[in-house]
Amino acid sequence: MAAEDKNRATAAAILPLVGGAANVSSIAHCMTRLRLGLHDRSRVDDEALKALPAVLGVVEDDTYQIVLGPGTVARVTPEFERLVEEAREASPAPAAVSAEELAVRGAAIRAQRKARNATPFKLFLRRIADIFVPLIPALIGCGIIAGLNGLLINLEWLPAVTPALAAMASGFMALIAVFVGYNTAKEFGGTPVLGGAVAAIIVFPGVADIDAFGQTLSPGQGGVLGALGAAVLAVYVEKWCRRWVPEALDVLVTPTLTVLVSGLVTIFGLMYVAGEVSSAIGTFANWLLANGGAGAGFVLGGLFLPLVMLGLHQALIPIHTTLIEQQGYTVLLPILAMAGAGQVGAATAVYFRLPRNESIRRTIRSALPAGLLGVGEPLIYGVSLPLGRPFVTACVGGAFGGGFVGLFSQLGDTVGSTAIGPSGWALFPLLDGNHSQGPTLAVYAGGLLTGYVAGFAATYFFGFGKDLLTEFNVSQEPVPSTVAATGGTHPAPDAGAPGGPGGPDPDSPAKARTGV
Repeated sequence: MAAEDKNRATAAAILPLVGGAANVSSIAHCMTRLRLGLHDRSRVDDEALKALPAVLGVVEDDTYQIVLGPGTVARVTPEFERLVEEAREASPAPAAVSAEELAVRGAAIRAQRKARNATPFKLFLRRIADIFVPLIPALIGCGIIAGLNGLLINLEWLPAVTPALAAMASGFMALIAVFVGYNTAKEFGGTPVLGGAVAAIIVFPGVADIDAFGQTLSPGQGGVLGALGAAVLAVYVEKWCRRWVPEALDVLVTPTLTVLVSGLVTIFGLMYVAGEVSSAIGTFANWLLANGGAGAGFVLGGLFLPLVMLGLHQALIPIHTTLIEQQGYTVLLPILAMAGAGQVGAATAVYFRLPRNESIRRTIRSALPAGLLGVGEPLIYGVSLPLGRPFVTACVGGAFGGGFVGLFSQLGDTVGSTAIGPSGWALFPLLDGNHSQGPTLAVYAGGLLTGYVAGFAATYFFGFGKDLLTEFNVSQEPVPSTVAATGGTHPAPDAGAPGGPGGPDPDSPAKARTGV
């Protein structure tokens, strides 16, 4: 079957199981998930969806999220959109909605809202993540090219090509502030190009002729944090202008005042302040790993998945981007990626501890390849989280893996990633550090192995109580539900994340049927 036919077949299989085109209110996707807004959640056939070969799992958040995996989701989504559009064009005008139908929809909406934990802080983090997640493909592509270029330079191969590769790898990062400003204005309800225009001031070479706070500014000072702040300010200035400027003058006055006011504040305030904050982030991250690397890695690797469950991992996305902008790589991502290694080890232990439950073992066999490549949702929502205690022991595996990578950072062998999004084995092409590629790759591989072994051991020996074995180690037991009815909002970067870094992407505490 041709690739396009396969993707269309997957979309065609999904559409009726989510209630048809009439039940779909919005369509979007992140790095691994098809995200659907639905009118009536009760019309979704969860079990049939999870049985589809292309579906790795489902997650219920503020949108209904179908996990298809990286690459696949980007190809299936356009086909799904076309099918929905075709179905709507072919359908007659909808009949009037009855009072009973309205009551059912209202009850479903109320139930969903009650289940969420949409705090203002999490909503804010969601918006921040949505600014950076669209940039991840460019970060990945440029990061891989940068790694290839570094390899060619070290081997002294193709010297005529390496300058061109350097330009390809660095061009995006040189202008990343503009893209952040554009996305920020779009996310906060302003005119995107005005946000980009104000953020472009930060990277304009001419700022080197300006003094602020007794210092001469430098192009790029403040980085992505300054661009974010400048674009948010531009949105508020623009909205004020739209409210007070006469309509006849709006097209001339509003954009002029927006760029002028927010530009002046950016040059004589935000660039300096954001520059100090960015420098402090880089300094603190380096100090933390240099002085307490093993302990810091243990804590970060162990707590990352709980942070993902709470939606707090989104706060790390601007930090990752700032570190990449400053140092060329983020030292935090390889440590956080160990959380996925713990999940792989835990799932493998579950496979051996439940020899009679062929249903769960089949789920693990199908999900392990994705888990090894950093796509953690199938293992988390299909295995460890529904079982309860194995989720905790998987976090223990992530903690030991993170501690291993952190220890080597403390010893002077820093490991970083030139992009955010992937994790697991998929992160190898993006690795960089303060030494040659050999030691960098070896430390990361050692961390993964440590996470696998520790997650396996912790789960095998401590992940099952007598009651859990009695309940699940039987041949007729069905697979635990992969649906986590979550509260809150998002991703992340979607690194991922990922989410986070190529890991799961919900932003609220999972409320799966679990013994936790």
